[in-house]
This record gives sequence, C-alpha cells and structure tokens, in this order.
Amino acid sequence: MRLAFLLYKYFPYGGMQRDFRRFVQELQQRGHDCRVYCISWQGELLPELDVRQVSVHGVSNIRRYECFHARVQDDLKAHPVDGVIGFNRMPGLDIYYAADPCYIDKALKERSWLYRLGSRYRHFSRCERAVFGAASNTEILLIAESQRHQFEQYYHTPAARMHLLPAGVSPDRRAPPDAPGQRQQARASLGLAATDHVLLLAGSGFVTKGLDRAICAVAALRGKTGERTLRLLVVGQDKEDRFRRLARRLGVAGQVSFLGGRDDIPQLLLAADVLVHPARAEAAGIILLEAVVAGLPVITSEVCGYAHHIAAANAGVVLAEPFVQAALDRALASSLVPGNQQQWQQAALAYAHARDLYSMHSTGAIAIENIVARQVAQRAASTMGTASE
Repeated sequence: MRLAFLLYKYFPYGGMQRDFRRFVQELQQRGHDCRVYCISWQGELLPELDVRQVSVHGVSNIRRYECFHARVQDDLKAHPVDGVIGFNRMPGLDIYYAADPCYIDKALKERSWLYRLGSRYRHFSRCERAVFGAASNTEILLIAESQRHQFEQYYHTPAARMHLLPAGVSPDRRAPPDAPGQRQQARASLGLAATDHVLLLAGSGFVTKGLDRAICAVAALRGKTGERTLRLLVVGQDKEDRFRRLARRLGVAGQVSFLGGRDDIPQLLLAADVLVHPARAEAAGIILLEAVVAGLPVITSEVCGYAHHIAAANAGVVLAEPFVQAALDRALASSLVPGNQQQWQQAALAYAHARDLYSMHSTGAIAIENIVARQVAQRAASTMGTASE
C-alpha cells in the first residue's frame, strides 16, 4: 500500500510524534510505502521515508495550517496514495489518530463565549467536525475509552467508525533486572543525594501538563518533608520562562530543574521517586503507563485518559476533578510516608506484568491496513458503478 501521513510538526519528544514514528516504522516493516507531509521536522529522519516538508505562508498558525491543507491536497492529487492518515485534525483524512482531547468540549467548558467568536475557534472546530461529524467518512483510532463518549456527545460519531487501541508503551521503558543499580547510576549522574525525594514531570506543553500546579505543591511542602528534600525534574521541550519566574517567586527555584527534551527517559523513570502529572487535559498520557512499567508511582489528575490504569493498579493517586491544589499537596505529602512508595511500586510492576500495555502500534498497523483496504475496495466499486451508468 501507498500511505501518506500528515502532521504539522515533528519533534522527537512529543508523545503524539513518538506514536507517529512507531506507526510508520511498523507499517514500513510490513512492506508499505510511507510518505510524510509536515511543516517542520526536527531530529533524525527514518530510513527510506519520503518526507515532504510543505512550505507555508501566513501571519498566524491558522493561516499556515490552511495553506498546509491546500498544498497537501494539491500534491496528493498529483501523486495519489491508497490511504491518508492524519495525526492532527484536518479535512480530507481517511484515518485519524486521536492523540488530542475533544477540542469543542474544552472550548465550551474552559473558554468564554468571546473566544468562540474568534477565527481560532472557527478553524479548529471546523477541522474537528470534518473528522468526527456524522457526515464524515474518516475512521478514528482512539487511544482511550473516555474519548468515545465525548465525540459521540458532540458529533454523534457512529460507533463503527471509532476503533479503540490498546496502550503502546515502548519495551525499553520496562524496569530492567538490574533496576536498583541503574537507579543509583542515574541519580548520581543527575547530582541527586540519597535524601532527595525526586518528582519527575515529563511532557511538552507545560501549561497543559500542569507544571505550575506541581511547582506550587513543592512550595506548599517546603519545610514539611523532614530530612528529605523535594526535587522536581522537568523534562520536555517548551517555553520555561514563566515557570522559572513562578519557582523564584515561591522560593523553590533551587528545587526545580529544567532538563529540556531528553532521550534518556528510561533512566529518568528509574531515578525518580514519583511521576507527578497534574494535567489540565490529556487524551491518554502514555507517560503514566511508562512510569507504571518502570515501577514508578504516579500522581495524576482524573482528566487523563490513562488515569484509570493508575487507579486499577493502585500505583499511586488519581486526583478527582475539579482540580484542587490542596489535594495535590496532600498526595505529594503521602508519597513521603514510609512504605507508600514501595507499596505503589510493587503494585505498578504487578499490573505491568498482567496487562497488555504494549501492542498499540502493531494492533493499529493492522487496523490501518484493514481500513485502507476496505476504503480502496469501496472507491473502486463506486467508480465501476458510476462508469456502468
């Protein structure tokens, strides 16, 4: 099959981007010809991958995205493929990988009526409707069951067009046999003391991931941790200035370290004592399950699509919605209680052993093959029917 993949921006540290890469690799291994359209690409290219960076113009992201849509459609007409798979919401997709939460749900619940009069709302709501609307033919790969209910509520998306995938944790995130030794090495390389209680927040998009909430929790527990020192390691590619200012204003700048985008996530998962992920929105949150399979306890917000795994595993604390800062402060304090961390760790590892948390990309590749084959057959039948008339 000839397959085209569409996404606006590729960089190595985004969860959606990493899923895109693994889908492409899986489908290439299965013998398919893969082409990628994007506006920008950071990092190493995949071998034998046809990457077409689209030159766009416009003073706003919306104008650039509209230009991208138009130029990609022109190129696809000139160089057709069997199936078009999108990783951002846009018109003209055969398949959409639903990495993001429902846009209109967020716009209605978290934004004012004035926001919904603007061009940004019109653009993104139109793109979402082009994917999920009842009149669309796009098939959707879901990553969490909670997404299904939202899209059905707002768009009446037929259930037959939505396909729920299992989680897709990379095997290199699993705790190795020599995890204690690797933990000591990782902590030494980061300059961490034995008495440091290390919180890890990982993910690009610091506002969405709730970094400000985590910094406030560190400040709330200052002077209340006994001989332990709370340290917050922040991993991800995003603007840091406002969060550095917040840490300085709260007097915890020395306890918060910004590490940027990193490739050594498995080592960081072993070095930390707790993953803290008080996100404001998160369709799934693969980092939650990466922590589970590494044996790292998790404190997360209920909005995350994968938060139910943390509750089912008893691998940490799931914060109820609406978010309350004091609840996060208490959860972090509970992680300092002797025995809690070990209990959560053992529960996490047992859950990781018992559940399929790994097969998203192989399962999704088979789904893509089946969907595209069916759509190709339907288009051929439609063409024959029109010709016979």
